[in-house]
Amino acid sequence: MHSNTSFQMPPAARGSVAIIANHRGELLLHLRDDLPTIAWPGHWSLLGGSAEGNESAAAAIVRELQEEAALTLDDLTELFTLHDPHNSGKLITFFAGTWDGDETRLPLAEGAKLQFFPPCHLDSLMIPPLIRDGIHRYLSSQPAGPTDRQDTESGPTHLNRAQ
Repeated sequence: MHSNTSFQMPPAARGSVAIIANHRGELLLHLRDDLPTIAWPGHWSLLGGSAEGNESAAAAIVRELQEEAALTLDDLTELFTLHDPHNSGKLITFFAGTWDGDETRLPLAEGAKLQFFPPCHLDSLMIPPLIRDGIHRYLSSQPAGPTDRQDTESGPTHLNRAQ
């Protein structure tokens, strides 16, 4: 007599991050707190975080942007999802959006600082490997312009606010 002993792996934990550019092509980065109890302390990263419960990646990034910096972006676009083998093992979905405000006026709820950087300065910053990979992938898909970007692939899929 055989019983059905199939085992289903739990779904991978998910997270979302946002690549936010201004009209100059600079990217908004988030300096993480320098605490030994968090992932990548003292590193520059993207705003974002973990999905809660059955929350979709799109809903998670909208919530995280609001919670972390009181940001609401009307043009969020889902780009791609990468597996994070370096730290959490999570599936991280990258989004892109634009914002032209003054980052020093945002009410930062987590981390030490928000700052826009031109892409040519990113190599000198301490950025977690998966975030750096995602930023490079994003930049390689953008049209060449004043920030030394190169066009190598087609555009992303736009999100509906209702998703």
